Amino acid sequence: MADHRDASRADAPRASRPRGGRPSKSPQDAQRAPRSAMHSKVSPARLAALEAVRLVRERDAFAQDIIAKRIDSSDLEPEDRAFATKLVLGAVSAQGTLDEIVDRALRSPSDVQPDVRDALRLGAYEIVFLDKSPHAAVDQGVELVRSIAPRAAGLANAVLRKIVMLKASFPFGDPARDSEALARLHAFPAWLTRRLVADLGLEDALAFMRASNQPAPLFVAVNAVKTCDEDVLAVFEKAGEGIEPASIGEVSVPGCYLVSDGRSLLVPELRRLLAQGRLLVSDAASQLVASSVLPEIKPGSFLEIGAGRATKTILLQSDACRTYGAQIERYATLDNHEFKTRILLDRVAQYDVRVSEALTGNALNLGAVVGERLFDAVFVDAPCSGLGTLRRHPEIRWRLKPESIASFARTQLALLEEAAGHVARGGILAYATCTVTNEENSGVVQSFLSSEAGARFKLVPIAGRSCVATRLLAGSSDAHFAVRFIRT
Repeated sequence: MADHRDASRADAPRASRPRGGRPSKSPQDAQRAPRSAMHSKVSPARLAALEAVRLVRERDAFAQDIIAKRIDSSDLEPEDRAFATKLVLGAVSAQGTLDEIVDRALRSPSDVQPDVRDALRLGAYEIVFLDKSPHAAVDQGVELVRSIAPRAAGLANAVLRKIVMLKASFPFGDPARDSEALARLHAFPAWLTRRLVADLGLEDALAFMRASNQPAPLFVAVNAVKTCDEDVLAVFEKAGEGIEPASIGEVSVPGCYLVSDGRSLLVPELRRLLAQGRLLVSDAASQLVASSVLPEIKPGSFLEIGAGRATKTILLQSDACRTYGAQIERYATLDNHEFKTRILLDRVAQYDVRVSEALTGNALNLGAVVGERLFDAVFVDAPCSGLGTLRRHPEIRWRLKPESIASFARTQLALLEEAAGHVARGGILAYATCTVTNEENSGVVQSFLSSEAGARFKLVPIAGRSCVATRLLAGSSDAHFAVRFIRT
């Protein structure tokens, strides 16, 4: 498993290079610190990582969100923030494998309290995946446990020393012959490893798993509603920060750029671009999907299902300006959570993006929300397993269950069938996911075309291809999938 060697994160550019003064720690933060932190010999980075890992576990939260709130905004030194981030992302992405390693070193795994297990996971991650000095890793791991449970320090010492010995035989089998050993090597659940090999083939599955354990590059989108590429590039050049046009394979993505250093966005002039709604942080694959699903002819009405926090909404209307010279006038959004609709309205206002209706409701009963209306284009940004975004959301791999894939696929098909009844004759129905399983992607497409609702539709090419299907590779965009149908 490759470690997270870069503290920058593409969807959370608040990183560790110092730009101005450090924010002070609040009294609430101090109260939540480990009990013995004030007098602990353990490093501040490890203490911060332990607190973050605990919050991810207790709140069932996304690691990136906790890092942004508790590490990026802390008063840690830049190097400590970077190391704490690496530890949190590593421990979360390898959680199941680390638990197995820790359990092998314990006599009674079920007797270990959760916060002690959090600390042992961090120590095991350093020993097995970061190749830290065994003496330093054990010493710091013991001190980390002591900071929260002094009586468990002796246990921690014995367990971590045992893990040092276990490392010699890790991944406890031949990865070339044993799928469970292969899964451990890359810190994936065994069932998911077998699924990836079956769907992608061994070579592509290996590339996918390796890339999933590496830092995600930072891509940004120029909002054509408010500015032009040249003006944004001029700000980067004046600030002395690197940026270059982005492409996926041989396909260039309009308005999409790769930022050389995620910490660039802490520069005041560049932060201002984000605050003004002229620049948007978004993965290149997400931008490609948005530009690909628009019809060739400007639609009179457009419905976006699964609009969430408006990222695709902003991208789509920006691309409409690039494609048609103006935004789509009758643009409706739909999400099933009211709080997301409120966030959407705030963000589209910030980016000057037109939304004529921001609806909240159940897309599986679309008629109850939009009545009998027909739209020239309907875009279903479907809920999915999210496997194409593992670099940004490392906890997904351990939260998914084998039955989750089939459950997502059933919901996706139902969403498509429901949306099909609201597409005008000659209109476009688009479907997208951010995953790589055949069942959720091509399987749903085939099932839809074979259904009664899909009988009136046929696939139409996207830039000469049957679909958008990006791959997750080292340094690449995320893995996304998209198709377009036309109602005949």
